[in-house]
Amino acid sequence: MTTQTTTHEFQAETKRLLDIVIHSLYTERDIFVRELISNASDALEKFRHESLTADDVFDAHLPLEISIDLDEEKRTMTITDTGIGMNRHELEANLGTIAHSGSSSFMSGLAEAAKKDVSLIGQFGVGFYAAFMAAGEVRVQSRSWDGSEGHEWVSDGAGTYSISEVAGLQRGTRIIMALKDDAHDYAKKWKVENIIKQYSSFVPFPIKLAGETVNTVSALWTRSKSEITEQEYTDFYKFIATAHDEPQYRLHFSADAPLAIKALLFVPKENFEIMGFGRVDSGVNLYCQRILIDQHSENVLPEWLRFLKGVMDSEDLPLNISRQSLQDNALLAKLRKVITKRFLKFLDEQAQENPEAYLAFWKTFGIYLKEGITSDYEFQKELGKLVRFESSRSEAGTPIALAAYVERMKEGQEAIYYINGSSRAAIEAGPYVESFTQKNIEILYTLEPIDDFVLSHLAEFDGKKLISADRADLDLSKNETLEEKKEGEHLEDGAKAVLISWLKATLADKVADVIESKRLVSAPAMIVNPDNYMTSSMERIMAASRREKGQEAVTSKKNLEINTTSPLIQRLAALQKSDEAFAAEVAAQIYDNAMIQAGLVVDPLTMVERNYRILGRALGGE
Repeated sequence: MTTQTTTHEFQAETKRLLDIVIHSLYTERDIFVRELISNASDALEKFRHESLTADDVFDAHLPLEISIDLDEEKRTMTITDTGIGMNRHELEANLGTIAHSGSSSFMSGLAEAAKKDVSLIGQFGVGFYAAFMAAGEVRVQSRSWDGSEGHEWVSDGAGTYSISEVAGLQRGTRIIMALKDDAHDYAKKWKVENIIKQYSSFVPFPIKLAGETVNTVSALWTRSKSEITEQEYTDFYKFIATAHDEPQYRLHFSADAPLAIKALLFVPKENFEIMGFGRVDSGVNLYCQRILIDQHSENVLPEWLRFLKGVMDSEDLPLNISRQSLQDNALLAKLRKVITKRFLKFLDEQAQENPEAYLAFWKTFGIYLKEGITSDYEFQKELGKLVRFESSRSEAGTPIALAAYVERMKEGQEAIYYINGSSRAAIEAGPYVESFTQKNIEILYTLEPIDDFVLSHLAEFDGKKLISADRADLDLSKNETLEEKKEGEHLEDGAKAVLISWLKATLADKVADVIESKRLVSAPAMIVNPDNYMTSSMERIMAASRREKGQEAVTSKKNLEINTTSPLIQRLAALQKSDEAFAAEVAAQIYDNAMIQAGLVVDPLTMVERNYRILGRALGGE
């Protein structure tokens, strides 16, 4: 039975708001379900707070919960909460006006945002109006916790609303929506259940859909770590990451300054990108007071941490009128910085506590940290502590930290040295490590093409420069002892000058310069890059990239360093005088061999044909 029905006009601002909300505000219609559940949760929280100090509580026997009932035949959706409720005045103030935002400047800003397709929600009163996106008529039945008589608010969103007294209501609020013709799916259980699981799984009160509780997973990040079992953590990870195994790492922390943050992050055991499943989306969801703001958020963590799964919740996030758009980008950047630094610190701690487990992580997800070094200068210092590479002193297959390299550096050594190769065996068989071995200087082995980009971007670690061993200006003489001086007879100065001049002329189309090497021990020659910022591996990557784009791979001319103590080079000097044509064939072959050892491309047909000619001559042919 209803009595005392009165009809009212919406405020002018409210009319404009309804028009914006219904026609142009939201990018996703499903948002209205989330907003109404969020409002119901707020009402329950307010009641729980007020009831703590109240002497007498109306309808104290009612459980604190949210119920959703659907009627496909009548095409209605009903959302009920047993929260604080509203009296007649509150219904009119909260639903008939924009109580806290009813200014022309607010409306102008909202209208302008809508034109730019900005999804907005969150200011008082606006979340409720989202119901009109799906409903042709909305009825709100509510009874305040003070025990006053209940009332019903009714509107079709067209400009007026009515309020009537209704007897027999229990405490709380019931919203009954008559769905529009194009919104009948919202009367289907599967549709609403999917929306709840996506946006409202962690609302702190039970959400019952057709009598069944839907939000059964606890918001673990809001609880104390001491209260949570390992099984609960695992179950939560499986839910949030849609996973079937256990996580490799878990970081659960909270902070009050500079922002109020609660976070629960997981590292999976598998890397689906390197398994060939394509680029993964960010796996961390952003919440504000347990309500999903941004699923698979691309803003809350750097892209190179996209392998992480989990949740972050911050009460400090200011929202513009939509929970889908964060208002303060500067604050979001601060949040990203705090979370990222905390996670990298966590990884460093894990590496110290259990190096073996960290190496398993590095082998699976190290590629992301390398990506971070090359793309994100802000965190390079922290990332430098986490990278791992094999070295001349490490066991095969066991990479080391840069800090371990620095601890073992020889007295007077000023740089960290590295060299790239396709394998450890290929590097150790090549000419670049000879002088390092002779001088007992450790050298890092970078076995992936991207590694040289990583170390060139990192540039230094612990005050030590990172230098590639194929640089033309590399000088190890400062680390040389008297016993380590190169032994063997050199060409006489005159013969040496003649040979170098002749090689420059003979290989003019291939080399930028020919110089006497100060570092080769037994190898006859090697290729070095005159551009000290471009290593051979970096050049290989760039050449491959150009070929993928259908462009011609451009290879710059390199310097050829020759070892004048090598018997082969000395015989070449003599051959140049007696048979210059054949000497030219040998010189070209030495150059190609050096290019191959540098991992650079040569013309295989030309090289093989020349090689056969040289072999034929060696076996007594013409």
